[in-house]
Amino acid sequence: MRINLLSSFAAGILIATTICGVVYFTDDYPDQKASAKSSQKTQLTKAEMKDQLESAGYVVQTKEELEKTLQAAKDVETKPADKEGKDKPVTQVVVNVADGMTSIDVANVLLQAQLIPDAFKFTQDIEARGLQNALRPGSFTVNSGMSYDQIIATIFTN
Repeated sequence: MRINLLSSFAAGILIATTICGVVYFTDDYPDQKASAKSSQKTQLTKAEMKDQLESAGYVVQTKEELEKTLQAAKDVETKPADKEGKDKPVTQVVVNVADGMTSIDVANVLLQAQLIPDAFKFTQDIEARGLQNALRPGSFTVNSGMSYDQIIATIFTN
């Protein structure tokens, strides 16, 4: 009885697979007709494609136009800042110096605030000026409009 049950199950799988294969490979399948119709469409010209994309909200540029746009953006980025500092907003930072802080700690705070380009060079400059012992506890306000020497004079007192 067990063999009869197994052979019946195998026959059922075989019949279901055959039916699925026949349905799949017949020419009356709707997706094949739709794809045949879509391949018969005429090709659009470049101008028609561009108009359709622009009407859908896309920006269409030629390679030359893109390169000009990118070059113009690079020129704006590399343009020197106005001498009076009108192009760059002023950033104000309060530096809190606590007991035990060193010039390295202050340099790291100024570096995070993007007021100095290099913390190590700042520390070397403080040591060259002999101001490493002139750091006193307190709150000091510096801003990006100050020169390098003004920042040092504000924080390090003689």
